[in-house]
Amino acid sequence: MSGECQFRLDGKVAIVTGALGLLGRRHCEALAQASARVIATDLDAGACEDFAGSLRARGCDVAGIGADITRPDDVQQLCARTLEQWGAIDVLVNNAALNDAVESPLTASDASRFENYPLALFSRVMDVAVTGTFLCSQAVGRHMAKRGRGSIINIASTYGIVGPDQSLYAPPDGPQRFFKSPAYPAAKGAVLSFTRFLAAYYGAHGVRVNALSPGGVRNGQDAFFVERYANRTPLGRMAEPTDYQGALVFLASDASAYMTGANLVVDGGFTAW
Repeated sequence: MSGECQFRLDGKVAIVTGALGLLGRRHCEALAQASARVIATDLDAGACEDFAGSLRARGCDVAGIGADITRPDDVQQLCARTLEQWGAIDVLVNNAALNDAVESPLTASDASRFENYPLALFSRVMDVAVTGTFLCSQAVGRHMAKRGRGSIINIASTYGIVGPDQSLYAPPDGPQRFFKSPAYPAAKGAVLSFTRFLAAYYGAHGVRVNALSPGGVRNGQDAFFVERYANRTPLGRMAEPTDYQGALVFLASDASAYMTGANLVVDGGFTAW
């Protein structure tokens, strides 16, 4: 098989959770452009179908299905509808997460300090990123194991590997109001451990499980933050939303056939020093 063919996803069916997010949309596009048939799922069913329709207009084979991945019944229905429509699930991208991002005004307050961080928000972040990944992997993994093949890709983060550099978030002209919370790093660290568990559990069944750890993505943050993050990164910039598409297709495709239990870090070198 040629290298070019190994990166193709012709005939494969992929589910992407958190499909309406900044990277979720790009994940769907990347898989569809590699000729996969994609199920884009997120909370808002109508918005999922609208997004899927925009990709179908570009010649892609994409369907939108609404689901709350923290609810077992929703996850089971998501799998059942995918199998009813396309007969198989070859790729699962566990992308859904809640991120208390610096660009979000909802968390840009003293509530983001560890001492003040609300238990309810901590639990919600863990529920989406960890419980949701567990439920989707359980439902889809069972199907993949019976078929003897499949690829599960868990989207982690550099903050699952290293602790947040809180100085990045301190404005140059006033007191620091936003602190990266404990919830997101804790959730992504759990995702990495869960990836290794699944890889060991499913390896004998032909199911590969890997993590993809992206770095920070430029998305309307304050100029001081973008500059500091870029200076903290050997490549000298934040990521663009498209910077992870090649890595995702690699993990989904036969090009990574002998890869499982790994964490593919794509962060511009952020964790290299």
